[in-house]
Formats: sequence, C-alpha cells, structure tokens
Amino acid sequence: MIHVVAVITAKPGQREKILEAARDNLAAVRAENGCIEYGPVVDAEFGSFQTPLGPDTFMVIEKWQDAAALKAHAAAPHMAAYAKKVKDLIADRQIHVLSEAE
Repeated sequence: MIHVVAVITAKPGQREKILEAARDNLAAVRAENGCIEYGPVVDAEFGSFQTPLGPDTFMVIEKWQDAAALKAHAAAPHMAAYAKKVKDLIADRQIHVLSEAE
C-alpha cells in the first residue's frame, strides 16, 4: 500500500476555493482503480498538543493499492483539470509519498 500526504497552502484567503474544487473532484478520484482512501482535511480543535496547519493550509490524506494506482491517479484527466483550475490559488504544495515502516 502507498500512503500520500499532500500539504497544500493556498494564497491568503483562497483555501476555500481550492477545497471547493477538491470536493468537486472527490467522486472521480474515489472511483479510480486502486483508490482506498482520499480526502481533504483541515485543523480540528483538539487541544494544546496539536500543531495547527493554519487558515490557509489543508492536507489531502490518501491511500493507494500500489504505486501503479498512484501513478495512474497523477496522470488522470480529472486531476489535470483540477490542477489547472487551482494553480493560481496555490502558494505552496508538498507531496509526501510514503510506504509502511512495519
């Protein structure tokens, strides 16, 4: 299994516009072959031990069956359309592709 944590920082005040585009894309992504989990997340109010992302940042938590599924996801037409829609709204993007360490 491949895990992905994408950290997306919007330009100031633009996070909700990016999240709207991401939500519009959820059904298409979740229908992809090999998608186990895919969804955007924002800060929860959970106490003093958390490190907040802040008002302009969110993460996308993903799980994919294997590397081939993730590569197909990255090349999917709906992902290209999403990227085009949000490219001018993003200040920074970090994609962490991870494997289990057990």
